Amino acid sequence: MTNSRVLISGAGIGGPALAFWLVRRGFQVTVVERAGGLREAGYKVDVRGSATEVLRKMGLLAACQAADTGMRQVTYVKRDGGPIAALPADLLMGRRGDDLEIMRWDLSRILHDATAREVEYLFGDAIATLADGPDGVDVTFEKGAPRRFDYVVGADGLHSATRRKVMGEVPLSHLGAYISIFTVPNLLGLEREEVMYTRPGRLVFAYAMDPDRPAMVGLTFASPPLDHDRRDIEGQKALVRAAFTGQGWRVDDFLAAMDDAPDFYFDSLSQVELPAWSAGRVALLGDAAYCPSPASGQGTSLALVGAYVLGKHLGSPDGFAAYEREMRPYTEKNLAFGRKMVKDMVPGGRLSIAFRNYGMRTLKYHPRKEQMIDRILAPMHEAANAIAI
Repeated sequence: MTNSRVLISGAGIGGPALAFWLVRRGFQVTVVERAGGLREAGYKVDVRGSATEVLRKMGLLAACQAADTGMRQVTYVKRDGGPIAALPADLLMGRRGDDLEIMRWDLSRILHDATAREVEYLFGDAIATLADGPDGVDVTFEKGAPRRFDYVVGADGLHSATRRKVMGEVPLSHLGAYISIFTVPNLLGLEREEVMYTRPGRLVFAYAMDPDRPAMVGLTFASPPLDHDRRDIEGQKALVRAAFTGQGWRVDDFLAAMDDAPDFYFDSLSQVELPAWSAGRVALLGDAAYCPSPASGQGTSLALVGAYVLGKHLGSPDGFAAYEREMRPYTEKNLAFGRKMVKDMVPGGRLSIAFRNYGMRTLKYHPRKEQMIDRILAPMHEAANAIAI
């Protein structure tokens, strides 16, 4: 395989993870990334079940565990900021065994550093055109010189440009909500704590690892598909303000800090469902192929597992087909879990919120609370472990 050249679009999670496995099989790997360097923005992500075994096989599990967020507590608050309930984070979030929670940029850095010596990284560039032929894929770049590769893999996210170039416009499966995440001053002095605040059709969460470091704030709200420009940041901020102004707690303070946030993010809670993840010599990986939405908490794990499986099969006579056969059952379970969990990301009416608040307030007194949480989160653990590594 030493003469096979692979181009991967996207230097987030799936791209570097795939590069890790391919160079060990002798491929020459190039990763192209539109950003000028590793993206420092992002939020905390979960790595669960089978994905932790992938990290173990990569020899990176210990490094990721060392970068774990170490969240200790989840606190639910009322409109005036008074506490409703405070619960151990590991209990409520269902972490089991080697499951971990890590900031996305920390995981991205660990994967990049593990591959930087053997992989060619092209930052600040992107694929302009792809011409797939019987002997390779001719690629032109927005800045660099044209080149030919034996295979191209799109690991470039929910709105994958690679997917659009080879499969045309693919409608996303909108799950009925939007999410915005950005950094703000740590007004609450949070230290390894996440605070949750709910209103009908809205969820606000804030967390930080250290009181001297900025906090991350997330806001989700129920909405049918919105007609907005993904490049119009000011227009997106206006949508967030319209949904959250005057909602109580510290929400207006967060909105006031939004304009100074260097990492504002806004997108729909959507899934990608495709009948095939490849066309010719071009394949898709991670969110580009099977985004389960942030509601699932499994996007990062799917990218890591997908990279392992594709890295094992790419280049064999039926490599892309084998990749799909092995990954399909796992991705389907996680997509189904994402659809199920979206209602937790976007609370219903006042009655359902009151019922959940009562459950949270009384949970810590329940003698079998661990068993209760295990039963509630059983579908998550089933989805996270639905593939053998």
